[in-house]
Amino acid sequence: MPSDLEMKVSQIIRLQGMFADAEGILVAVSGGADSVSLLHVLKSLHVQGALVGRLVCGHVNHQLRGRASDADERFVVKQAAGLGLPIFVKTVDVRSHAEANRLSIETSARQLRLAALGEIAHEQGCCWIATGHQKNDNAETVLHRLRRGTGFRGLGGIRPVRKLTEDLWLASPLLCATRDEIARYLRERNLLWREDRSNADVAYTRNYIRHRLFPSLQQESSRPLVEDLSQLALSAGRLYDRVQQEVERTWPQTVQGEADEVRIEASRLASLPGMIAVEWVRRALVHLGCGERDLTEGHYQRVLRLAQPGPGAKAVSLPDGFIAQLDRSRIILHKSDGMLQPLIAQDRESVLTIPGQTQFAGYAIDANVLDRDEIDLTEVTADKGPFCEHLDWDRISPPVIVRPRRPGDRFQPLGLDATAKVGKFLTTAKAPRDVREHTLIFADRESILWVCPFRIAEPAKIADTTQRILRLTVTDHPPGLRPRGCRPRERR
Repeated sequence: MPSDLEMKVSQIIRLQGMFADAEGILVAVSGGADSVSLLHVLKSLHVQGALVGRLVCGHVNHQLRGRASDADERFVVKQAAGLGLPIFVKTVDVRSHAEANRLSIETSARQLRLAALGEIAHEQGCCWIATGHQKNDNAETVLHRLRRGTGFRGLGGIRPVRKLTEDLWLASPLLCATRDEIARYLRERNLLWREDRSNADVAYTRNYIRHRLFPSLQQESSRPLVEDLSQLALSAGRLYDRVQQEVERTWPQTVQGEADEVRIEASRLASLPGMIAVEWVRRALVHLGCGERDLTEGHYQRVLRLAQPGPGAKAVSLPDGFIAQLDRSRIILHKSDGMLQPLIAQDRESVLTIPGQTQFAGYAIDANVLDRDEIDLTEVTADKGPFCEHLDWDRISPPVIVRPRRPGDRFQPLGLDATAKVGKFLTTAKAPRDVREHTLIFADRESILWVCPFRIAEPAKIADTTQRILRLTVTDHPPGLRPRGCRPRERR
């Protein structure tokens, strides 16, 4: 007799067209509760005849937790053997990949995991990969995107079915179930799983949302937040599907694409409904190789403003070194030629990955949250150079962004009792012109935290009551910029 969870999964598979004509299905199993339940549910449905296609188990060892990672691998191998399923393991070096490509550990792990699973699927003749994402993951994803800024596409959360390549699809059959339902399924069958201790570390954004933000929001809501956000994701996903259909119809008429640039008629772009126009721009950038994860609603809106008649910016800098330029009647999207442009002339911002590394305008910005007892406070007050600062994390309202300075910017410099215009502050500091043009502004939701490389804000300084410290380090300055003449940081 199928369980409630198995019947739910069987229904979503049927409604979403998952595993259609699949000769092989690769089940991604990390060893955690969700992936273990997915493995057992799909095996049960296969035995019942509700699922066709050969089941293959795949595991990726990220080598991030030493012996614990190896124990995860052994556990998954044992689980697959117990179910009579073939198991294939790939080992990846997440840390080296992150360092070589200037990525956060989370981003590096995600990229390598998907690539490794794709390799296993290809080698084993599987055209589908099944992952263990569930309803709570989806709700947390929606909240995560809301915090960093998103449009309707981002509100779609984790899609049940996603196309990876021409012959490979990704499916998430557990999106119909909550974390509690999955835990109950495991308990009823006395199934074991592995716990990753890092999942409890709230310094990671995803864990902060799961353990702090989400419970707090649920306490203030009279309705089940997981269900409401899941329904929002479904509605936004259906809207996105409709927009995609319209883009398919209109794309060939106005857009000219090549390997290294895409040209869009500005007047045509300006005449489109906003949602469709944004999707045009997104599709163009993805075609050129720009990573979607770093693109925000703000980036899209700044590109769309280029298409509006009248005075305004003529170019917009985008993540991964891409740029959008207005050339007479067309907007041209392409990879930047590497020429250094004054930051102050660019209209862009990025949300910092904390902890992790963020690429912005040729800089690499490392951000980490440290407990007070993890750091020697004498280092904080020492002059280690103008591109490293320590701030009171407990007095910051995330997300933290980095951007160029803008007209009218004000902040309260360290050591002063009143605010000052950033421009006037830089003049008083006798900042060289090239450094002024490349001044970085770090800010939270309420105010400027650091005018880099000159001075932090008084409210963000480390105090006697500080328990957690945000360390920001800026490296890899753009070619052609050699910051000089920065006066030593003044401290009380």
